[in-house]
Amino acid sequence: MKLPQIITQKIFDLPGLLHQLSRWRLLGKTVAFTNGCFDILHQGHIAALSDAAREADFLVVGLNSDASTRRLKGPDRPVNDQDARTTVMAALLMVDAVILFGEDTPLDLINAIRPDVLVKGGDYTLEQIVGAKEVIAAGGRVVINPILPGFSTSSIIEKIHRL
Repeated sequence: MKLPQIITQKIFDLPGLLHQLSRWRLLGKTVAFTNGCFDILHQGHIAALSDAAREADFLVVGLNSDASTRRLKGPDRPVNDQDARTTVMAALLMVDAVILFGEDTPLDLINAIRPDVLVKGGDYTLEQIVGAKEVIAAGGRVVINPILPGFSTSSIIEKIHRL
């Protein structure tokens, strides 16, 4: 199936995403949410997104805007701008919706979309995950998936600099 228009249909602003979520929920479907900068997509990202997608019927990815990424990662990031990162993320089969957010954390977005499952990868504790207490208070759950060792955007950038 070669339908490139599907990619752009998976990119939402908040009102559009809330509308789509209500449609999925009317069908009794569950929604998982994860977030990140996803600057240079690599195998570790694919593993994390695949794990997140298994947690619910639909996966929503919150993507840090360029300004948010710079504040979190430094002035030389992102390598790929938010339009490129959004398009690549929406092109992934396991991702059902992508939304940009400009804040340093996705808390406002999490509170707006109220996911059934909040998924993070890495060495976080429940107390460290932004939005965890809000999702749990609303009856949802939080899943911490292990990261795939040996893959990071920072290490890719360091390798490129050494070339």
